[in-house]
Amino acid sequence: MSMLTPPGMGGKYRITGDRYPRMSRPRSRRRLVSTAFGSVLALGLVGWGTLQLIDVFSGDSGGQKVRAAHGTGDCERGDKHPDENAKSGRSDSGQSGQGGRTGGKLPKPSQITVNVYNATTRSGLAKDTAEELEKRGFKIGKVGNAPTRYDKKVKATGMLLGAPGAGDGAFNVLGTQLTGAQTKNDARNGKDIDLIIGNGFKDLVAQKDADKALAALAKPSPAPSGSPCRR
Repeated sequence: MSMLTPPGMGGKYRITGDRYPRMSRPRSRRRLVSTAFGSVLALGLVGWGTLQLIDVFSGDSGGQKVRAAHGTGDCERGDKHPDENAKSGRSDSGQSGQGGRTGGKLPKPSQITVNVYNATTRSGLAKDTAEELEKRGFKIGKVGNAPTRYDKKVKATGMLLGAPGAGDGAFNVLGTQLTGAQTKNDARNGKDIDLIIGNGFKDLVAQKDADKALAALAKPSPAPSGSPCRR
């Protein structure tokens, strides 16, 4: 019997050899993994909190946008350098540098010559439309069937054709007389405009509604002045 065997014990409890058996419990691998994960998570939270405190006390001096005091929109800082405003396409007032019409002088209907062409299968449509436009103050040029390239090929209510400069006002004025008309520029030199009546055309806009649209076009509503941004 080995000297390591306690007195009175033998048989299956007999200890052989010259070393004591390992009696301590093995460490749980799951407990070690949980402890390591918790430590990493705690360090991450501490680091994130530190960065938030740094941002609060140092301020967002490098950003170009600040959150509005009221509302959810972002406001551009007023301290942006002038050349940066130019690159962003914005003016000093904060409005877009390429906005829409701002009440500039529009041509009167009497200053616009309209050629009316029928691209549908309904006969007499060009003549009737031209007469109604003339009553509303427009000058009427040519009246007849649409050229072959457009005949029965315009699906919209109509198409307005004119020189590139027509988009500065003439298209807008004539466009108040019918809804859904397409616009297209061609290589002509004159100031006249072609109105090609398409398959979607039913009738001109009621004159009272067209007059209201013309008035709104000449005097557009001002932009909202109550900006939530603070300088």
